[in-house]
Amino acid sequence: MAVRRIVANISAEDLAPAQAFYGELLGLDIVMDLGWIVTFAAPGQAVPQVSIALEGGNGAPVPDLSIEVAGEELEALHRRALTAGYAVEYGPVTEPWGVRRFFLRDPFGRLVNILTHV
Repeated sequence: MAVRRIVANISAEDLAPAQAFYGELLGLDIVMDLGWIVTFAAPGQAVPQVSIALEGGNGAPVPDLSIEVAGEELEALHRRALTAGYAVEYGPVTEPWGVRRFFLRDPFGRLVNILTHV
């Protein structure tokens, strides 16, 4: 058996805020919209991953999602998130294990780790 993809499913009362966060802020495309579920994806093929953690590193809480962006995009994304009114709960910080990251909450209360490898 070969796992082809892993999908994070987030429960919501309203789908509209998803477009602002995952579509506009993060630049993901809507690849499916059935009215009761909307799926966002980035172009290309990602490797399926699942992380199991005791903590989020450096004593931070375990994030619900981790989204990797290109290195040059991290700081601009951080500025756009603040401008859009999203509260950053951690970072941005360069961690000793080789990532630069910040945490913020999506409109559904999920803690999202935005990172790049340095």
